[in-house]
Amino acid sequence: MSPRSAVLAALVLFAAGIPALAASAPATSGPAPPAESTRPPAPANATPPTFAAVYPNPVPDGDAGEFVVLDAAEPTRLGNYTLSDGEDTVALPNVTVEGRVALTTAPNLTRTRTDAEIVALDQGLALANTGDRVTLARGGESVAELTYTDAPEGELATPNGDGVAWQPVGATEFPVVAATGESARAFVLPDGGSVPAETLADAEKRILLAGYTLTSERIRAELVAANRRGVEVRVLADGSPVGGLTRRSARMFDSLTERGIDVTVLSGAPARYEFHHAKYAVVDDRALVTTENWKAAGTGGHASRGWGAVVSADRIVAALNRTFHADASGLDARSWPQFRAGKRFEPADGPPANETYPNTVDPRRFSPDSVELLRAPDNAERRLVTLLRNADESVRIQQVSIGSRRQPFLRATVAAARRGVDVQILLAGAWYVEEDNRELVDWLNDLAAREGIPLSARVADPNGRFEKIHAKGVIVDDEQVLVGSLNWNNHSARQNREVAVLLEGEGVAGYFADVFRADWQGGDWRLPAGVVLAVALAALAAVLVGRRFEFEG
Repeated sequence: MSPRSAVLAALVLFAAGIPALAASAPATSGPAPPAESTRPPAPANATPPTFAAVYPNPVPDGDAGEFVVLDAAEPTRLGNYTLSDGEDTVALPNVTVEGRVALTTAPNLTRTRTDAEIVALDQGLALANTGDRVTLARGGESVAELTYTDAPEGELATPNGDGVAWQPVGATEFPVVAATGESARAFVLPDGGSVPAETLADAEKRILLAGYTLTSERIRAELVAANRRGVEVRVLADGSPVGGLTRRSARMFDSLTERGIDVTVLSGAPARYEFHHAKYAVVDDRALVTTENWKAAGTGGHASRGWGAVVSADRIVAALNRTFHADASGLDARSWPQFRAGKRFEPADGPPANETYPNTVDPRRFSPDSVELLRAPDNAERRLVTLLRNADESVRIQQVSIGSRRQPFLRATVAAARRGVDVQILLAGAWYVEEDNRELVDWLNDLAAREGIPLSARVADPNGRFEKIHAKGVIVDDEQVLVGSLNWNNHSARQNREVAVLLEGEGVAGYFADVFRADWQGGDWRLPAGVVLAVALAALAAVLVGRRFEFEG
């Protein structure tokens, strides 16, 4: 397959939701030059190409696979140009190109690291890892330059103003995807602990489950059952979570792969993300996005206060499908059998969570006005800061913790309070964050008192309704609500793979706002009279039946 054919094939697969990297051509001794008959003739005075990227420090020994990416705005004959690093000068092949092309002496390695068209060089530059100036010249005169210093291993340098920006090779640059509202089922945990498993149980064609960890026996059972009835089931998880991968997780992945289910973990080089921290599933034509891990304490409903939504919007589902395939096909992705060979895993912290909590908040269906898909590190930080800056009336925040007083999300929130927006911040009281959270809460409340701004903060009192807050939620003006895995720290926003949905509509935002207000009141919370009656009747029925219902055994 020629490079041009490979690009066309990649475009076809991209339209089907499969990333271009999956469309790599098979290994050959080198790509054939682009066919001149398929290109318009290059004008003699064509606009010179510009530098799009350089890849000077590949992971393989000997820096095999270095490449330079040029961007040709119009048909351009490369034979008129040379590349130089100040020591060596390389004449470019006499072929006509347009768009992005990667110049390399190792086409088979390069085509797995970029979607640009591959152009093979007989001789390449020895780009220095410590820094270099790469020059593109025509007729002996420089037409473009790119300078970099201290190249990180496995990262790509792209022009960024006067310098360059580094990002792992293969990292995505997905935009925010917006769709008109179709249907959404909102739920909170631990109350709605049955929703994630029920959603998987309804699958008829596919389940693409992505998470940080997976240890829930109930979720495993639903994946196995779906696989048995012919559903395509794939799992993507982090291979190196904080504290290491546990034996419980290893047994879970062993069990799935033994039954023919594809399990992929992200834990290789070059790593695109510090952690694969997203928590979502593509189930047929629905997208389930939650704040919770796939474990008993989270989606099992046995501990954490979490938020979630099941969204039916074709554009959102298609975008999550592309996200899953892009992440599962990167250079840092390993099949579970390949990854686990020869490894020892960490003992679990203890038995799975198995507490039960009152079901006071039922899942509800809504037709939101719109839905947006946010992904980190691609676009989530910018979109969330914009959301907070545009708040007019209120901002309600429910988080595990906040990274620092100068974290951009918190700074945008304080700025909103200073312009008169009513702000409430509710943080977790779990032992591992309580001290820091109380210190931040005191600082925020003191700041509000000094400046006379409408801002208040609290550490949550679960009052027996849940064990701890694990939600990462934001409600703006009681009209927009953000639900997903994005923590309020720079590491999460800039280095992790995170996924969240922004739902707009008074109904769905009001649903989460009511839950927030209840959690905010904590020990002083009282249910509305009608709800109290319903809960009392339900309790009486449970006593009469003499059975105890639990979400997960």
